[in-house]
Amino acid sequence: MTADRHSCKIGLFSIGLAAYWSQFDGLRERLAGYGQFVGERLRALGAQVTDAGMVDDQPAAAAAGERFIREDVDMVVCYVTTYSTSSQVLPAVQRVKRPVLILNLQPTAQLAYGKTGTGEWLANCQACCVPEIACAFERCGIAFHTVTGLLGLDRQTPGAVASENTAEHPAAIRAWREIADWVRAVAVRRALSRSRIGFLGHTYPGMLDMYSDYTQLSGQFGAHIEVLEMDDLEARVAAVTDAEIARKREEALAMFAVSEDNPADPIARTPKPEEMEWACRVGAGLDRLAADFDLHGLAYYHRGVDGNLYERIAAGMILGCSLLTGRGIPCSGEGDLKNCLAMKVMDTLGAGGSYTELYAMDFDDSILLMGHDGPFHPGIAQGKPVLRGLGLYHGKRGYGVSVEAQVRNGPITILGLTQTRQGRLKWLCAEGWSLPGEILRIGNTNSRLRFTAHPDDPFDVADWMNRWASLGPTHHVALGVGHQTGAIERLAAVLGMECVKV
Repeated sequence: MTADRHSCKIGLFSIGLAAYWSQFDGLRERLAGYGQFVGERLRALGAQVTDAGMVDDQPAAAAAGERFIREDVDMVVCYVTTYSTSSQVLPAVQRVKRPVLILNLQPTAQLAYGKTGTGEWLANCQACCVPEIACAFERCGIAFHTVTGLLGLDRQTPGAVASENTAEHPAAIRAWREIADWVRAVAVRRALSRSRIGFLGHTYPGMLDMYSDYTQLSGQFGAHIEVLEMDDLEARVAAVTDAEIARKREEALAMFAVSEDNPADPIARTPKPEEMEWACRVGAGLDRLAADFDLHGLAYYHRGVDGNLYERIAAGMILGCSLLTGRGIPCSGEGDLKNCLAMKVMDTLGAGGSYTELYAMDFDDSILLMGHDGPFHPGIAQGKPVLRGLGLYHGKRGYGVSVEAQVRNGPITILGLTQTRQGRLKWLCAEGWSLPGEILRIGNTNSRLRFTAHPDDPFDVADWMNRWASLGPTHHVALGVGHQTGAIERLAAVLGMECVKV
């Protein structure tokens, strides 16, 4: 997984009213301290913060905006410390052309009414100007979002009358959870906009849901689609050395167990030595391909004919693509470029993101079995994933080493990227649970999933399937660990896209 997965650049400024400072001793310093605390919390969430400090007049706002442009921030965060006129907020965001987050975070949960004077109230009147700012942003066509709650200090500010130690208050916890989702969403947007996604070969013929418009994907996400030929991979596979093959084998055996034969399935068996060597050679060639083209993801498929070299290379890609996926270069089989981007989102969120489709319905246990032949994200496996030899790949040509695995038991999220009749891209997502139990031992990934709020809640398999299908999904999704829809919905918001949670 990529080292900078959670990184994004945030332009932060606090707002107040200059007229107050001469009227109330120490107020500006107190409010600036709140702003510094917000900056500390944002940095703790993994953001790189450009803090313009206290903005209390129009020239300071304009200067903050210019600084944010120079720093090329991904999001502007406006922390409301007290009342401020909207005219001295607008210049800090208007020319930056980035998503804006307004933080309406009050230091205390309840004013000490009998002891509170005007100065103390002003330190807690964050809510006062939020509607005014929202109106100005709306009329000026600036996209913005608001988080309201408590500041969440873990200490008492000198001179404060009411208790400001609200770190454990539900309103502070909820607010900072929302802020964390916004930071994660913007980090994903940044990662997508800088991604180079390889497209190798072609889409599996006839899968109409998976055909993609490269220009649309570049325009919507900022990603570059690098079109690759099988010749590009073949040349690199041919150049692989014995030492590289040995290193790839060592890497594979450290991450995967090797299967025995499966008596229930005559095509599922222990990988032959020559199949393992070929899978490791192709895996090393894929490493060279990813490095040479600076790839951050790969969608691939090639059919081949009569056992020719390209067919053999395509059949040998599952191990190498699984290892790349585990390193933060998600690989989506059957040439599904949209699903590769969904996998990139999940990986950037730290959820893994594995290549998946619906496999079967279990009406007795009330679960859906989901998986796929092809690459798996080894970092999210329940136990050690398995390498199994397959005498043939169903629906495809060739044979070789495949991956069999189950996603880690616990909370999960699926994410799909589909296209509407109007030609717009749309996210579909669902949260649920990966449950223990029997899975198929056929050299494919498969997991037992239930899409409910709690793992023991009743799950109507048929109803969920009907609702999912009604949204026109693609048949592939990215399956990841944890409940991630908070960040996904916010990612859709900053991208200006529709997102439906099922």
